[in-house]
Amino acid sequence: MIHIQYFGALRDQLGCAREELLWLGGTSDDLLTQLRERGEPWFSALQADRIFKIAVNRVLKHDIVDIHDGDDVGILPPVTGG
Repeated sequence: MIHIQYFGALRDQLGCAREELLWLGGTSDDLLTQLRERGEPWFSALQADRIFKIAVNRVLKHDIVDIHDGDDVGILPPVTGG
């Protein structure tokens, strides 16, 4: 089981801030793919062509990372601005 927290506009689009998910192991990309496969609004909110930041156990990662059972995962939407 992993614990997921959604931040910012992503939280609003998905209509949830947190959830627990049965996890058999894999990477951050695997997690995003699994969430997109739920259909709408997940597919649109987590579009594959957008870049999401992932935090694992409160450490922001800048690349694809392994996620393990028991991890706390934060998904942050792409940020724009200048």
